[in-house]
Formats: sequence, structure tokens, C-alpha cells
Amino acid sequence: MPTILIAASGTGGHLFPALAVAEALPNNWDVRWLGVPDRLEAKLVPRRYKMMKVKVGGLHSAGIRRLKQLISLLFSTLKVRELLRQEDVKLVFTTGGYISAPAILAAKLCGVPVIIHESNVIPGKVTRYLGRFCDRIALGLPLSNGYALPSKKLIITGTPVRASFLESNLLPDWVPPGEGPLLVVMGGSQGALGLNRMVRTVLPELLEDGCRVVHLTGQNDESPDKLVHKYFVEKQFSDEIPGLFQHADLVISRAGAGAITELSICGTPAIFVPYPFATDCHQEANAALAASYGAGVIVHQNESNGVALKKTIRDLLCNRLYKHNQDLDPLIQMQDGMKLLAVRDAHLRVVELLKKLIE
Repeated sequence: MPTILIAASGTGGHLFPALAVAEALPNNWDVRWLGVPDRLEAKLVPRRYKMMKVKVGGLHSAGIRRLKQLISLLFSTLKVRELLRQEDVKLVFTTGGYISAPAILAAKLCGVPVIIHESNVIPGKVTRYLGRFCDRIALGLPLSNGYALPSKKLIITGTPVRASFLESNLLPDWVPPGEGPLLVVMGGSQGALGLNRMVRTVLPELLEDGCRVVHLTGQNDESPDKLVHKYFVEKQFSDEIPGLFQHADLVISRAGAGAITELSICGTPAIFVPYPFATDCHQEANAALAASYGAGVIVHQNESNGVALKKTIRDLLCNRLYKHNQDLDPLIQMQDGMKLLAVRDAHLRVVELLKKLIE
């Protein structure tokens, strides 16, 4: 019974693919989880897997703060190395982010095989700097030009999603009923203040046009909407995203790799509003790739009064709002584009890689 250490922490974009892989592992594999205190994994992981915690942060600072971060990374690496030995870990799998650095370095020190999964078009810093120490680099999407990684280690697997996205789901019963097209707005697991502000400038007119709107604001929303309308529901969070995506006519979303993957699995057209401060503009690159497949349209957040967003929504929903010729419906072509992006067995592909390394 091999023991595997999964290092995944922070946002849903790191955690959910790792959880999907963990659930697809053979029953006789023993899973250990490496996380960070007070992050999302503390709520999701312990109920299923034994979790161990280390304190680790980024290396974005300069001067004395950067030196402190390097020392912290060293101590974290030594702690993880000790965990690998104590638990007799045979394999390490990580999905990027800060937690990946000590996991990869400790695995290298112990001679334990390691796979990193990179979900974004532009690889993260850990993938770029430490990918050479990994035995395989699994890719969720084709890499952007200009980012050279060891070619013999690369393999495109797609990004694993939660099992519920691969099943048929009912539309949640709290969604506004009616015949109008359903628009879902979601900024990701952390919410999106800029996206929320943009959407709120166009909501009244969209509702008057006959759209049904579900707005998932995130927990950090600065000004919950006081708008009351029979076709409008605002919530901080929902755990029924698969049902929402599968039945939505259109989704407005950030362009994290996780969101694009889930939308592609559901075949749901999207307007992407990339987070403008994302590291290395990776959301912009993710959105551009989806748009190249005809799967989505990009609207930038710096357009503050919502004119471009409103026009884009109306153009895409025009046929469904006003019952025009369905043969000209742009959303049908976008659905086909999303399906071209989809890799429905990504979790199984990653598990096969892990099995081969064990063998």
C-alpha cells in the first residue's frame, strides 16, 4: 500500500484538482495531505485525509524580508523532509503555489518521485524554477510561447475537476424561475470586487430585458446589492456550481484555469473578465486561449461604466431574449468551442502518471 503526499493549498484552483486526483487513486493507496494553517484546505481536507501543516509564503519581497522568507522556506523544506521519512512516502503530487516549493525540494532530498500539475497557460514561478526537479510536469492547458520547460517531462493531461461536474445536475431550486436566459456571475472562490462592481452597473437593464441573473459575490464583497427583482438572486457562495453551470445560458467569470476547466466540462459559454493584477497576467493568457477556441469573449475590468460588458451580454443573448433565428445563435458555437477545450478524464490521466512512477 503506497503512501502518497499531496501538497495543495490556498484557493480552489489548487485544491479542487488535487482532491479530484485523490478521489481517483486506487483504494489501497494511503493519502497524506500537506497544507498551510488557516487556508481553505483546513475546511475541506481533514474530514477525508490526514493533513499535515507547514508555514510557507511567497518570495516576492526584497532585502531583509526576502532573506526571512528564504529561511522560512529552508525550515519548511526540512520539516517536509522529516514528514516524508516518518510517513514512508513513496510519491509526491502537487498542484503548484507556495506549498509546492518545500514539497518538491524535500522530495528531491529524499529521492522520492514528484509530479507537479500546472493548470495555467503561463506556468507559475514554482513550476518555472523547480520543474526541473520534478519527474513529470502535467499540464492543464498548452503552455504559452516563451516559457520553456523540460520538454521530456511535459505531458498535457487537462485539469481534474470535482466528480459532480462530470455528472448531470439539477438546476438549484432557488434559481429564479422563468423563460428568460439564465446569466450566472461568479468571481471564483475568493470573490471578485472589481467584477462585482462592473456587473452591478448593468444589472437593472439586463433584468428589464428579461434575463434571469444569479450573482455569486464571494465572502469579501464590499457592498451587497439591495436590488430586489423577481429574476435576481444574490448569494455569497454556492456549493451547487455544477448545476448552475450546466443550466446557464451564459456565465461571467474570472479566467482562472479552474473556472475555464469547469466551464469547458459543462460546455457553458462565458464572458471572461481576467483579474488585472494576476501574477504574470496569467488570467489574460488563459482567457485568450479559450477565446481562440471560440469558447469565450474577453471584457476587461478597466472599463468602469459597464458599456462594453452590457453590449457584449446583449449581443450574445440577443437570440434567446428576442427569439430570433436559433441558427444564428452565437452561444451554440461557443458551446462547441468549450467542448473542444474539455478533457473529461484528466483525473484518470494524472493517476496513470502517478502509477507509472510508483512502478
